[in-house]
Amino acid sequence: MDNLTERQKLILTLVIRDFIETAQPVSSRRLVERYVMDVSAATVRNEMMALTEMGLLRQPHTSAGRVPTEEGYRYFVRQLMGHTDLPIATKRTIAHQFYQAGHDVDRWMRLAASVLAHQSQAASLVTAPHAEQARFKHLELIATHGRQVLMVLVLSGGEVHQQMLSLAEPVPQERLSALTDTFNRLFQGMSREAIAGYTGQMAALEQDVIKLILDDLAHSSDVLSGEVYRDGLTNVLAEPEFAEVEVARKALRVLEERSLLEDLLTRTVMTSGMGGVQVLIGGEGTWEELRECSMVLARYGAPGVVSGTLGVLGPIRMAYGRTISTVRFVAGLLSDLVVELHSE
Repeated sequence: MDNLTERQKLILTLVIRDFIETAQPVSSRRLVERYVMDVSAATVRNEMMALTEMGLLRQPHTSAGRVPTEEGYRYFVRQLMGHTDLPIATKRTIAHQFYQAGHDVDRWMRLAASVLAHQSQAASLVTAPHAEQARFKHLELIATHGRQVLMVLVLSGGEVHQQMLSLAEPVPQERLSALTDTFNRLFQGMSREAIAGYTGQMAALEQDVIKLILDDLAHSSDVLSGEVYRDGLTNVLAEPEFAEVEVARKALRVLEERSLLEDLLTRTVMTSGMGGVQVLIGGEGTWEELRECSMVLARYGAPGVVSGTLGVLGPIRMAYGRTISTVRFVAGLLSDLVVELHSE
């Protein structure tokens, strides 16, 4: 494939762009007429046959035109497409929307999912920023009824965990408030391992609360990513590739099943640097659920402190240039916002 001629590269590019737009097999005559090529339809047909023999195009039916193969898309994305960027006006509009959201992380996540889905006309997913090592930030204990107490634990990455505690006996709010003041002073910014060293130095109530804090920190460290935000599912379901129920079901599994999504992220973007975009085409021989799909993924966040993932899922016939540039831009924007939030 490294030996493609310039004409073959052009024809492959035009076939892919035309097929992305129409979802119809592309004929040599259509290429010559639509793109005013200075060669005959017979010459283009011969080149398309050569590209088919190389595995970059295929012919769905004997009398049909050609469509790109997975390898054809990969060659296009890696060798032919080059660097793409969103228009300046689009960037300004998106950035303005984010800065209007202030420091509301939940609004950032929902807006990011909406922007990605709208710009790519596909389905989007965004995971909330998740501390790379769970650390204590703030605790509240609120007496509710009898022996019942609401525990609200805030972690350094902004995650909030809530649970109801049932104490051995009722405890007045004054004592609960004094306990939280002590813990907030002692444990600020500490990891699970550091807090565990205090368990033998506290009274029974304090030890019970510390145990719950440690359990929350352990659970948060074991979870790969924060809450998942999604948008644009109807965009995917409207594409002809997902007209069959089984194909659509497999695609939606990637977005809906936490274990599958975390396996995907663990083996792709979680090992890469911030802002680097990865493109998965047809499941890359690893994920059967993505056989009819492509995904464009990137990490965002503050290196070593907190990170999240965002991406787009659509048919293999997706507009890669616009999708990749949107994912890259939104990842950079979220990284800047998260770094600014954690530097304050």
